[in-house]
Amino acid sequence: MLEIFTQLSRPTKVVAIVLGTALLLPACANINPQDLKPIKIDGSSTVAPITNKVLEDFKANTPNKALADVKIDANISGTGGGFRKFCAGETDINNASRPISVEELKECDANKVRFIELPIAFDALTVVVNPQNNWLDDISTTELRTIWEPAAENKIKRWNQINPAWPDQPITLHGPGKDSGTYDFFSEVINGKDASRGDFNFSEDDQALVNAVSQDPNALGYFGHAYYEQNRDKLKALKVNGIEPTRSNVEDSKYQPLSRPLFIYVNAQKAQENPALEKFVKYYLDRVPDLLDSIGYIPLPDEAYHLARVQLQKFEVGTVFDGRPQPNLTIGELLRKQAQFEAN
Repeated sequence: MLEIFTQLSRPTKVVAIVLGTALLLPACANINPQDLKPIKIDGSSTVAPITNKVLEDFKANTPNKALADVKIDANISGTGGGFRKFCAGETDINNASRPISVEELKECDANKVRFIELPIAFDALTVVVNPQNNWLDDISTTELRTIWEPAAENKIKRWNQINPAWPDQPITLHGPGKDSGTYDFFSEVINGKDASRGDFNFSEDDQALVNAVSQDPNALGYFGHAYYEQNRDKLKALKVNGIEPTRSNVEDSKYQPLSRPLFIYVNAQKAQENPALEKFVKYYLDRVPDLLDSIGYIPLPDEAYHLARVQLQKFEVGTVFDGRPQPNLTIGELLRKQAQFEAN
């Protein structure tokens, strides 16, 4: 099976063909309440507000009482931390703010964990400062790299070291830890590699980052857009290369390179064995477009959710990504990647 992973440098379609034909499972038919099992969810703090909102909606509106009463545990350990559990077979769903990596693919394969990869939203990863910062409204990707690249560690400590027009004041940095998919994505698109300076305040909990930036006038941080939307009174969002992190700018492919898709990964075998899991994921795909606005993320086009439902219905397993974050991926390009499953 290692041959699968040596081919990742070729077109991503290879991965979808090899893994996507590895397991085609039948969908569940009638539900026997005795067959319903608990569901375990873990992973990204960025995706957690979406999954929690869907879970709340599911519990409140599912007419089948047996389904509504199924125990669903939803935890946060970061995308990477979540994938370690998911690929070990310990969880049923992994929330992910980036595609599964090559190493995680190998781990899932070694443990015979086949998964269904489902995009569920788009995010405008948002760079923020404290509202008392009244001199910075716009930051370039070059300036972000100056701040966050590994070479900046223990060297870039003051705002005027980044841009001489900025004040001679200390800068305090806050960001997600290494288990976070947001860390992986930001490091890749800003620094050009999966690495960042290490001398910053980190947390896998985005709300903790919000609190830290909101209490420090010299702070700068980054996280998923929903956490900014929910804390607008405590934070100031920066333009990046002159573009605001808004829904319209994401949909028009203007907010680059910090736009990104968000995912859930579903254990295909467990979805076959547990009708509650399959029903919950179907409900998730049906309801999530209507719930995203209230959270602060961007819905995908209807076609994307249709393709995701088809993937779930056919139990098409595997990934159409190349095992790394996807800089500058647009919504249209995401749709073309999803369609690769149907082309196989």
